[in-house]
Amino acid sequence: MDITSPRKAGPGEKIAVLSPSFAAPAVAPAVHEQALQRLQSVTGLVPVEFPTTRRLGAPARERADDLNAAFADPQIRAVIATIGGDDQITVIPHLDAGLVTRDPKPFLGYSDNTNLLNWLWTHGVAGYYGGSTQIHLGPGPGVDPIHEASLRAALLTGDRLELIDPGESEDFGYDWSDPRALTQYGDREPTEPWAWSGPARSVTGRTWGGCIEVVQWLLTAGRFPTDASVLDGAVLLLESSEELIPAREFGYIARSLGERGILAAVDAVVVARPPTSDFTTRPSADERRAKRDEQRDTIIGVVRDYNPDAIVVVGPPFGHTRPQWILPYGGHVTVGGATRRVFADYS
Repeated sequence: MDITSPRKAGPGEKIAVLSPSFAAPAVAPAVHEQALQRLQSVTGLVPVEFPTTRRLGAPARERADDLNAAFADPQIRAVIATIGGDDQITVIPHLDAGLVTRDPKPFLGYSDNTNLLNWLWTHGVAGYYGGSTQIHLGPGPGVDPIHEASLRAALLTGDRLELIDPGESEDFGYDWSDPRALTQYGDREPTEPWAWSGPARSVTGRTWGGCIEVVQWLLTAGRFPTDASVLDGAVLLLESSEELIPAREFGYIARSLGERGILAAVDAVVVARPPTSDFTTRPSADERRAKRDEQRDTIIGVVRDYNPDAIVVVGPPFGHTRPQWILPYGGHVTVGGATRRVFADYS
């Protein structure tokens, strides 16, 4: 299918900061304000809020109205979500496809925003998987370098970047009510080497996928083309959320993607380093490592069953982790099975 990559924004232009799912800024305004300051400092873009950006419990129709207004406004040159949530699937039916096709703009978000990214993709508009002002811009002492690099590439420069492992990772930071949330990172631990499977060849393809739980929802809702051949040669992005689903559940959903024909269609699968703890669940370091290993082995086995010629890499930091790479959604990613390197094209 034909995919349009929206033009980049320029210094001084406006970026809409919206809450298409959960309005986290209403809960932690100090984190939100710091995120807005850093967004403008890092990109040179001017953040613009809409009526539901800080409004808890806004109806789906009103959140959709804000999205439609942002996509319709010629002065708004990009859109970024404050955070994910769990009900964006109810917002999608109220969106106006004509607005995004007439004036395509980059949208950045992940988690529940898989719904919106998939909707844009089905209408031929590329976006970016990642970016959350409330998680990756507002908290901590500053913006992580890999996040800043990919944020600028997605919004401004269109660079081609190699995905590298920052060497450390955290599943969550300080509670937003804790003053330390504004100045300190969470509990970070060393990362493991990425795991590779499949042939020693290089694959470049357009990406699709997202949060695997949300992928399951949108497929159930019939929001994916009937013919999986639209993903022929694509790179599938998969990651799991802070719900901490077990490896077997991750595998069940991946197996369903195989039965749907999706795994056979793609040429590569990139699976993120998964979160294995949250504010209430904190297994030991060995237990967390075992959970990541189990998910790794599960997804490699499922992909091998349906497409032994696909390249699989498990471990790149995107999705529900920090530091986080923002990745093209509908844009191009190169996965090198021989070189064991991954590149993302933000043009």
